[in-house]
Amino acid sequence: MMLIFLGPPGAGKGTQAKRIEERHGLRQLSTGDMLRAARAAGTKIGLEAKAFMDRGDLVPDRVVIGAVEERIQNPDCARGVIFDGFPRNVAQAEALDAMLARLGKKLDAVIQLKVDDAVLVARQANRVKETLAAGQAVREDDKPEVLEHRLKVYHGQTAPLIAYYQGRGLLRVVDGMAAIDAVTASIEAALRK
Repeated sequence: MMLIFLGPPGAGKGTQAKRIEERHGLRQLSTGDMLRAARAAGTKIGLEAKAFMDRGDLVPDRVVIGAVEERIQNPDCARGVIFDGFPRNVAQAEALDAMLARLGKKLDAVIQLKVDDAVLVARQANRVKETLAAGQAVREDDKPEVLEHRLKVYHGQTAPLIAYYQGRGLLRVVDGMAAIDAVTASIEAALRK
């Protein structure tokens, strides 16, 4: 099964992807996690991505696409994957379509977690306060002002994927503002369609 979880930063894509991953034996692939790991390891891709990530900007397509294509061919992805944070624009979606076709695979569904931006910003500010209260460091890309910038980038570059996948009959919309368990149940229902 090949799935995409689509929604703005902070919508809960990662949380829900982990739950669906466990239930279906899929592998969650978060380009953000892959790029952060590469950055921490000091790889060429990681260093190239660092400046973009620290500002909250999107990492260039060529860097992301190369990392994803390499990753989905690993044995742990044989049962299927959940793309979390990829594709981020129509060009990446088209590149993903071409990549999957070359590999003899296809997308099964795109799950859109629909959420309210103002609530996301408030949640993020609360998380930052909790992190600081616990004496932990706040990641640069978790700061509320960076999230606000990331939301603008999402609406300008990533939101057009909603129409792209709706036109292909793959889009399933889920209320991402519901409780975590309710969102998971809605995703499961959408996958049965």
